[in-house]
Amino acid sequence: MESQSNKAARLEQIKHLLLRHKEGLSISEIAQHIGVNRSTVWHYYYDADLPQTHYEMGSDKRIRLNTDRLNFNISLDLNEALALYLAVRMFTTRMDRHDPSAATAMRKISHAVELIAPEISRSMALSADRADGDDQLKDPNYIEVLETLTKAWASGRQVQVCYASDRSGEDHEYTFCPYIIEPYAIGQTTYVIGVLADTSQTRTFKIQRIKRAQLLAKSYLIPENFDADEYLEYAWGIWVGDHHPVEVVLCFSPKVAKRVKETRWHRKQQIEDQADGSILWRAQIAEPREMMPWVMGWGKEVTVLEPKQLKDEVAANGR
Repeated sequence: MESQSNKAARLEQIKHLLLRHKEGLSISEIAQHIGVNRSTVWHYYYDADLPQTHYEMGSDKRIRLNTDRLNFNISLDLNEALALYLAVRMFTTRMDRHDPSAATAMRKISHAVELIAPEISRSMALSADRADGDDQLKDPNYIEVLETLTKAWASGRQVQVCYASDRSGEDHEYTFCPYIIEPYAIGQTTYVIGVLADTSQTRTFKIQRIKRAQLLAKSYLIPENFDADEYLEYAWGIWVGDHHPVEVVLCFSPKVAKRVKETRWHRKQQIEDQADGSILWRAQIAEPREMMPWVMGWGKEVTVLEPKQLKDEVAANGR
C-alpha cells in the first residue's frame, strides 16, 4: 500500500511535470515520468487527488494543469504585505469596474497579518468590503474578458477578440497576442498591449471595449527583448503614438511650484527653478494631448510654452 508521504511526493512531481509540459501529458506518459503504473496515475485523477478544479483532461486524453486555478504560496513580512495591499487598493480605487479577485486578494492579505497587526488587518478587510460593495460598477463581461486575456498571457496562447472602435462605432475581429495588461489610473480603466497575430503590428486595446474574447489553441512567444516600461517610456499614460516624442515645456507659478516639485509626474521630467520662484517643467512626451486634463487642472497657475499645438488647445479650452 502506498504511503502518504510517497503519494504526496508523487502528486508534487506531477504538478511540476505538468508545469513544464503546458501542452499536457497522457496518463501513460505521466506514469513513465514518475516511475509508477498507469493505473496509479489513473486513480490519482479519478479519486480527486488531482482535483479537477486544478487539473483537466481534454478530448485528446491528455491531462493539463489549470494554472489560473493554481494557488501560489508566498512569504511576506509586514512591510511587504502592506506594499502589496497598497498596490491592490490603488487598483480598486482607481479602476471604474468591480474586480472580485482584487477584493479577495485584499482579504487574503488581511488574514495573513491579522495576528501581528490587527488594526492594519481590520483596515484591509474594510477596504475589501468596500471594493466588493453594491455601489461598484458590476460588469460580468469585463471580468470574463479580463480572465480570458489573463489565461492567454499566462499560457502563451492567442486570443480572438471582438473590439468596438471608439471612432467608427463598428466592431472588429482580431487574433491577438497579449504581451502585458496595464492599468491606467488617469482613465480609470485597464488596457492590454500586444501584437496582431497576422501582421505583428503592436496594438493597445481598452479592455472595457472588448465585447468578446475567446482563447485559441495556437501559441505565441513574447520576444525576450520586450520591455513594457521601455515601450511606455515616453507615454504620459498609455498613448504611445506613431511619431517621435515631443518636448513639452510648462511654466508653473510660484504659488504651486512646491506642490509640482513634490511629485515625479513623468519619468523623463526635468525641473528648473526660476529667479521669481516659478519653475520650468519639461519632458519628452509621446502624445501631449493626453496631458490636457492634468494641465487644465492647474488653471491659471500654469502656462504652456511648448509645443504650440498643446498651447493652442489649452487656450481654446480655457476660452
